[in-house]
Amino acid sequence: MSRDDTSREAPTRRDYMKYGGAVVGGSLFAGCVGQSELPPTETSTGDESPTRAEPTAADSGYSVTLSPMGPVEFESVPQDVFTILGHHVDMLVALGRGDAINAMHAPEYHQSLYRKFLQRLEGVAVDWDGLYSSWPPSKEKLYELDSDVHIADPAKVATAEGWDDNSLEEIASHVGPWFGNTLSGTHQKPPSGWADTYEYYTLWDLFGKVARVFREADRYEALRAVRESMLQTIRAGLPSKSERPSAALVLFSTSDETIWGYKMNYPGYYAAHTRPLGATDALADAVGDGYGDDGRNITLDSELLLEADPDVLLVLGPMTGSHNLDDIRSQLEHNEVTRDITAVQEGQIYAQGARRQGPILNLFQTEMTAKQLYPEQFGTWPGYVDGDPCPEIPAEEQLFDRQRVADIITGETQ
Repeated sequence: MSRDDTSREAPTRRDYMKYGGAVVGGSLFAGCVGQSELPPTETSTGDESPTRAEPTAADSGYSVTLSPMGPVEFESVPQDVFTILGHHVDMLVALGRGDAINAMHAPEYHQSLYRKFLQRLEGVAVDWDGLYSSWPPSKEKLYELDSDVHIADPAKVATAEGWDDNSLEEIASHVGPWFGNTLSGTHQKPPSGWADTYEYYTLWDLFGKVARVFREADRYEALRAVRESMLQTIRAGLPSKSERPSAALVLFSTSDETIWGYKMNYPGYYAAHTRPLGATDALADAVGDGYGDDGRNITLDSELLLEADPDVLLVLGPMTGSHNLDDIRSQLEHNEVTRDITAVQEGQIYAQGARRQGPILNLFQTEMTAKQLYPEQFGTWPGYVDGDPCPEIPAEEQLFDRQRVADIITGETQ
């Protein structure tokens, strides 16, 4: 089917769900079906001022617009949900829809990670044993799963082997629509054919769009208010720029001496927990073997890390089970190069969770990182013990209310 075909038949899979609008990266799905999009309300330009949820329709039909799909129309709330990446998974859990997920990339990894945090939210739990590991996705498996909606970015799926415009449209028409945005993580350059009109969103803008699909504006607004309250506390307590430490966010290879460094103050939801804290990024001007997009990520070695000399070292991996933080500390202390790094000498080496985050991880990780960077202002981070849940923090030292978040997720939004 050609990209400019505006007379295709309506989807044959479900009468109650329709796909409308164009995938704007090349107008993959031309034409619009049924209901027009509801008007948005305020829009944000940064993570500190998230968008408000768009209003939902009073009648059964409603439409939500998100790049790169364009307007996507629904006549009922989706019940069976296909996902791929963790930021979308997180959003569904936050909306009380964790049990609706029928697929995700690396379900064992995500289950292990999320259980570490969800233990601190009473009544919130996940069970993703046996789910289909969905990257790269199989078209045949998508037919078998028969999902109401695919919370996944078609521009990302288009990069997987065996997927083209026709395959994407086939699944949207005969199984369920696509609805997701992934490249906003680092403002990654879209693949060929998608670049001209691809739009980037903040984490909480994107979460608001997903919330509207599931008619969950109340939960979204309530969680947004929790985060905004935490950010107000952080803004009020931040020391002056001259008194802030330098920090480096890194991941150590499990097979050799390679170190990957990630820029902490770049746009995108990967940095949604570090950017608001305004620390000096020790790797901001670091030059290594670059990879990824526009120098956001760099490959380091011990010498380059020593040259950057961060006051605080934020280490990815331990909370996902791929590294042991005590082993990393020991290796850094006994290496003749890295032992001279300020963070190593002062014992300022801390575990981080994951960069690909949704609202739940964002709340926990923003608090975590604030304490790791600014203990005098926000209280001491109690430290992470390998294999344990996210450490418990006394109520008077918490930057957000765990019980409030748990109540929102489980349905108590008032």
